[in-house]
Amino acid sequence: MSSDSEYLQSNDNFVTARQTMIEQQLRKRDITDPRVLEAIGRVPREYFVSPESQRFAYNDSALPIDCHQTISQPYTVAFMCAAAKLTGKETVLEIGTGSGYGAAVLSHLASVVHTVERIPELAIQATERLQRLGYDNVHVYTDDGTLGLPQAAPFDAIIVTAAAEQLPEPYLAQLKEKGRIIIPLGSDSTGQRMYRFTLRNGNLAEEVLGAFVFVPLIGKFGHPSDRPE
Repeated sequence: MSSDSEYLQSNDNFVTARQTMIEQQLRKRDITDPRVLEAIGRVPREYFVSPESQRFAYNDSALPIDCHQTISQPYTVAFMCAAAKLTGKETVLEIGTGSGYGAAVLSHLASVVHTVERIPELAIQATERLQRLGYDNVHVYTDDGTLGLPQAAPFDAIIVTAAAEQLPEPYLAQLKEKGRIIIPLGSDSTGQRMYRFTLRNGNLAEEVLGAFVFVPLIGKFGHPSDRPE
């Protein structure tokens, strides 16, 4: 991690790239929610990638981070945030903290963000990074994300940043009435699709939002931990 002064000095170098990314990669691909676009514009993605990847921070691509994981491409983060239909008053659960970028974007869209990361090293790094950058409404936990986070439930929205074969059972029990779950489902062989599940009168309404590619969701209600990622 760079020092605070280095962070501040480097910030202006990426402002133009960030705005270009919003105009060229998000607006032109039908990300139109003004709150989502504003949130993306307020989060310096260059602070959430490795120093050697910073020059690619605003490319529309996933980038490697520590522990053989990745940070999702900006379009994917924006798409999932828009699909959650957040107004600013919600309590949100994110599964798969990674570097903390998605949680930082969500912090501008919701009242409170709880985010679960299964890899302790990444959770520690994300906690330090988010605290350094002032995201005080984000809380990071180290645990099996397929279990949800019962101690902080219920949630207005649950956003899952890895793909499962089927919807993990604990999420439904932790969702508020009219709450939304945004999750990619499917396998490498059958293809993955983004789903939005909405809880209405105890029943889940299901919508398919399009094809995506994610790493597998690891845990008790996901893929086994020894599966290649």
